[in-house]
Order: sequence, then structure tokens, then C-alpha cells
Amino acid sequence: MPFHHIAVATKDMPAIDAFYGEATGFELVKVEIAPTPEGGWAKHFFYDTGNGEMMAFWELHDDTIGKDYKTALSLDMGMPPWVNHIAFFTPDKEDLVVRRDRWLNAGYNVLEIDHGWCISLYTMDPNGTLTEFCLTTREFTEEDKRIAKAAVFSDNVENSPPPKITNHKAKVAPLHTRLERTKAS
Repeated sequence: MPFHHIAVATKDMPAIDAFYGEATGFELVKVEIAPTPEGGWAKHFFYDTGNGEMMAFWELHDDTIGKDYKTALSLDMGMPPWVNHIAFFTPDKEDLVVRRDRWLNAGYNVLEIDHGWCISLYTMDPNGTLTEFCLTTREFTEEDKRIAKAAVFSDNVENSPPPKITNHKAKVAPLHTRLERTKAS
């Protein structure tokens, strides 16, 4: 079953819009502006990620919540960024290349990992959350399913084959930092 949306908080909506709107190519389609249960108010922004699914961001204006809340899904929980991350589906190799180049041209470094069954592109969003585009490159076999089920109940399983890793470096500063400098001028 597909997601309708995933929602997270942000402290910098213009940077999020630059990343998810311009650099990632998702269309901002809706904002809900309403009171919060505690007496403040919030803006809830929705980006169309395709197939009726959305990524949403909360911009909070509520003194009972305060301004010290954290937004990085892993780092702010004391974990490395690769643990909790957001992965978006990409349908084919051509789209994966377009996504990689779009991030690079917008100034975001891209880590590419070929896991043998999928190829993933990763970069960090302005909230400090690892964001991924993932292309499944082969169907799962009965052996894949057997190993997965065995790993649920035992740590006595073999390591997966090592992935192929490529680092792609952007040649310009990230788009959201360039926009910040333009605003400050």
C-alpha cells in the first residue's frame, strides 16, 4: 500500500523549498494553515512526489513547542545519518541519472551505492536528514525471502555482498545556501 504522505518538522521552510522543490523536482501543491491544539498555529506544506504520494513539512509557530526542537531524523537521536532516512522510488536508470544530475547541479554531493539488487542515490537535506532515490534492479527471489525471514530470528546469517560505492561531488554551493546569500545581500 502506498503512503499518502510522510510529515516532518522544519525550521527553515525556504531551504526545504529550495531542496525539495527546485533541487529535487517535487511540486509544492498545497499548504494547510491552522491553529495547533496547544494554542499556536502552523503551516503544513505538501510536495507531490508522484503517484499520489506526498512529502510534507510542518513550519511550527507555537510557543508551547518552543524553538529548540530538532529536525534531523537520525543525527538528533544520536545515530548516524544512514539509519533513519527518507527514500523515494525512481522507475528506471534514466530517471536515476536525471535525479543525480539535478542534485549535483543544485550543489548537493551525491553518494551512489549499487547494492546488487537496487541502486541508491543519497544526499543530505537542509533539515540534516539523509534523502535517497532508489531504483530496484531485480526481482526478489525465494532465496532472498528465505534469508530475510531467517535473519528476523537469528544473527547467524551471512553478510550481503559488498556494494559498489561512488562519490559524486557538486561543483557549486548548495542551492539553499546560495539563496540565503542572495537574501542577505
